[in-house]
Amino acid sequence: MTDTKFDYSTTLYLPQTQFPMRAGLPEAEPKWLEKWDAMNLYGKLRQAGSGRPKYVLHDGPPYANGNLHIGHALNKVLKDAITRSFQMRGYDANYVPGWDCHGLPIEWKIEEQYRAKGKNKDDVPINEFRRECREFATHWVGVQSEEFRRLGVEGDFKNPYLTMSFDAESVIAGELIKFAMSGQLYRGSKPIMWSVVERTALAEAEVEYHDHESDTVWVKFPVCGNAELAGASVVIWTTTPWTLPANRAISYSPKVAYGVYEVTAPDDEAAPRWAMAGDRFVLADALAGDVLAKARVPEGGYKRVGDVPATVLAELVCDHPLRGWEKVSGIDGAYGFAVPLLAGDHVTDDAGTGFVHTAPGHGREDFDAFIANRRQLEARGIDTAIPFTVDDGGFYTREVPGLGPDSAEGPARVIDDKGKKGDANQRVIDALVAQGNLIARGRLKHSYPHSWRSKKPVIFRNTPQWFVHMDKDLGGETLREVALKAIEETRFVPASGQNRLRGMIAERPDWVLSRQRSWGVPICVFVDESGEVLMDEAVNERILTAFAQEGADAWFADGAKERFLGNAHDGDRWTMVRDILDVWFDSGCTHAFCLEKRPDLKWPADLYLEGSDQHRGWFHSSLLESCGTRGRAPYDAVLTHGFVMDEEGRKMSKSLGNVVTPQEVIRQSGADILRLWVVSSDYSEDLRLGKTILQTNIDAYRKLRNTVRWMLGTLSHDTGETMAVEDMPELERLMLHRLTELEAIVLKAYDSFDFKRISRTLVDFAVVELSAFYFDIRKDALYCDAPSSPRRKAALQVVRELFDRLVTWLAPLLPFTMEEAWLERYPAAVSVHLEQFRPVDPRWQNEALAARWRDVRRVRRVVMGALEEERRAKKIGSSLEAAPVVHIADDGLRALIASLDFAEIAITSDLTVTGEAAPEGAFRLAEVPEVAIVHRLAEGRKCSRSWKIQPDVGSDSEFPDVTLRDAEALRELRALGVVVA
Repeated sequence: MTDTKFDYSTTLYLPQTQFPMRAGLPEAEPKWLEKWDAMNLYGKLRQAGSGRPKYVLHDGPPYANGNLHIGHALNKVLKDAITRSFQMRGYDANYVPGWDCHGLPIEWKIEEQYRAKGKNKDDVPINEFRRECREFATHWVGVQSEEFRRLGVEGDFKNPYLTMSFDAESVIAGELIKFAMSGQLYRGSKPIMWSVVERTALAEAEVEYHDHESDTVWVKFPVCGNAELAGASVVIWTTTPWTLPANRAISYSPKVAYGVYEVTAPDDEAAPRWAMAGDRFVLADALAGDVLAKARVPEGGYKRVGDVPATVLAELVCDHPLRGWEKVSGIDGAYGFAVPLLAGDHVTDDAGTGFVHTAPGHGREDFDAFIANRRQLEARGIDTAIPFTVDDGGFYTREVPGLGPDSAEGPARVIDDKGKKGDANQRVIDALVAQGNLIARGRLKHSYPHSWRSKKPVIFRNTPQWFVHMDKDLGGETLREVALKAIEETRFVPASGQNRLRGMIAERPDWVLSRQRSWGVPICVFVDESGEVLMDEAVNERILTAFAQEGADAWFADGAKERFLGNAHDGDRWTMVRDILDVWFDSGCTHAFCLEKRPDLKWPADLYLEGSDQHRGWFHSSLLESCGTRGRAPYDAVLTHGFVMDEEGRKMSKSLGNVVTPQEVIRQSGADILRLWVVSSDYSEDLRLGKTILQTNIDAYRKLRNTVRWMLGTLSHDTGETMAVEDMPELERLMLHRLTELEAIVLKAYDSFDFKRISRTLVDFAVVELSAFYFDIRKDALYCDAPSSPRRKAALQVVRELFDRLVTWLAPLLPFTMEEAWLERYPAAVSVHLEQFRPVDPRWQNEALAARWRDVRRVRRVVMGALEEERRAKKIGSSLEAAPVVHIADDGLRALIASLDFAEIAITSDLTVTGEAAPEGAFRLAEVPEVAIVHRLAEGRKCSRSWKIQPDVGSDSEFPDVTLRDAEALRELRALGVVVA
């Protein structure tokens, strides 16, 4: 007879594992990175993928100019999850990271360093300046590379693509030359920021904003050609009266409500005003009161006399407010052109009049809106020429009748050489007053751009630039048509991205390529005075060869012009273009110097993935570049994600103190926590992140980890035995069926990049169906059954199948944790990331069994609810103290439950199923009305090994303190050499 005080825990198959409960990710993850480096995991992945079909996600290049922010982390984790998942599904999914190394973000940093040292960029030889830019970019490529790797991103970080590498610069130049040679490149004009003081163009990064006091005017544009609005005027408000001679349109918003307002207050000589009785103004309803107050119309001195819908505005044409001005009488057509109304996204009813004065030669939004509507305007017979109204000294040109060089007073000037306000504003205002088209004026202090060098105000001014035709017929199709066709042939995730990009391409103006900068690939063509580009393949070949050997610096080296032109061309006729290509053209060429040049990749890419702003950026420029040179998109699919906001949906900013950095999250919680947030979020919309959201993911991770840990501990007793599925208990067959359902969900979700569904499905399955259901039920059999127990062997086999699939399915999402789990289970394995997803056995599928167990679980839910109520009432401590009576009114359901060991399923020591009517007060759940539970305590003694309360405890003479089941298990264990007493 055994000692009743014997510790039976030594006879139980309790979980045993070295897999820690506390993950310690911030300390553990860097060690995994070291191991992956030491074993050359990237090389092994490429070797494993050799001969498989390629899947290529082409990396959109971030700027190499600073530490990573949370948006970078979101982007790179999504990319890594995709490439890892395709690699584990039988593809060769190579990921090659890339960096955008040219352009303003880097050039500006070097200029900041110059200013700090008192250096002038203009005094530094251009190639010396370019060398410093290259060194700066090289440094940050290294920093960002390490930060991306710390996120768990796997790829060819030893051999990334860089837009500043010599081979890339040569290919980018070659792509530009293709546009030039095909006749798609031309020289045109657009407005840019211009410093009158320094007589130079400026980029956005070269300006700083200071308070500036401006003249403000409210101006009438008389409506013409519309009987219903005869005598009415559209009113605009502007802080730059000097741009009014260049006005060519008025912008409105279809989202704003407009009306006609008539001044009813009689004119009063004692209170003179410019808005007279009977005047009718078209204004935004939300702003009409404010505008009329500015015009000194007394309160109540006006009335709204009609609606002006957007359909009317779209067809409306106005006279220019200087038409008929006495100082232009006799000048043919002076200000006699039509001023159309254009719909514009930039128009609001927050301030002004609800209409925006549009001078396409003096504003970027004005230019874009005007050019975008050029074809429609020309179809209406409206002149769309953009005038050059201001020269490089800030003077009006001859294209400003009455105010230019031919006027009696000489040309008006916007800003003088010292940066002071000229006389242009006042002379324009005087002309408006003389013409009767000014209704109010004032002054406004506001933030205005100034040159960082001179600290003086700048202006927007139309200047020559280099463009690519969107609508030139090139062999039967235009670039716009080719691009729109390519969009139709591209898969977009989410699908709304297709409409967004289609709308941008359909309405966009010609593609502007040039920038007046120093750091980047030059527009390496020669041009004569007429704008004709030199077409000579020998010259082009010399340029591209030099770039490949020396980089684009060769264009700026001494003697470059003679070197490239050779002896065949007159150097006096041809001029080297000194403009730099916009960096979007650089990044738009990555498919050409990365995908096409690397044998481990392919063209076109299967997928481009970036933030939704890249419909206007990288997706856009890559599409146009590839369509212009290859006739199709460089990608088969485009996936976009939103932006990261704080928990309240606000943009992250240092001033608000709500910035979350990936470095901080990794330092405190680990990269897998950050990755879990990414893959469990709906990235198609803007995402939210903060302490509460991070804690939610930490909690979910902990539960998932505990599930994996329990499986590892349980499988430490696994001998690898198998049995036929048909010989397994129903519960095991149910879990195998669930794996078939999960596989379909997981694979479909990986195909559609729906990581949220994968992560939430698998985490819920692990926590709810495994930990709280299957494992909870099977712990008794797994811990206490005899070694020979078929039930125990079946459960171990199923846990084995569950582990292999859950860990591999989750490995692309949580690479550090799943690597740790896999190698704990299979220490002889190399890496989970070299494994493939384990296919399920189709014979596991059993819909009938699943339907049957849906009913079983409905009844179980009622029993578990009753047990929980009994625990709260302190009638029981453990569910094993209970032996509930289950009243089931439905005959079929009752027969189903009676056919099972439902006490085992409910984790009670006993359970009775009856068809008798339940007494009043029995526990019920509204969603399962046919089931009621009556509490009853279990009868018998508590087993010292399994803790079940059973009448047969004491029946075995050898082991009188355990159940008969446990006694048989102890005898088996003793025969195997286990000390049991």
